[in-house]
Amino acid sequence: METSEIEAIIQQALPDAEIDVSGEECSFTLAIISDTFEGQNLMQRQKLVLALFQTQLKTGRLHALTIKAYTPAQFAELQNTHLVQLEC
Repeated sequence: METSEIEAIIQQALPDAEIDVSGEECSFTLAIISDTFEGQNLMQRQKLVLALFQTQLKTGRLHALTIKAYTPAQFAELQNTHLVQLEC
């Protein structure tokens, strides 16, 4: 699969999402920031994203997905934490 295909599938399901896809062939890492994840735990977020790629995973078009799913607030906090560490 191409990264653009993966981004399109996610964008269709999560229109508000900011998406970063890296990897190649059939193994990718996804970083997704969306309000949709509000109130969901890590397992719920991963299940939601994996469900989008059920067919591709079954057929082998995708072999592995690493999913990093954040709410906008969590991502902002993560960025602030890294900035503080860099300033020290």
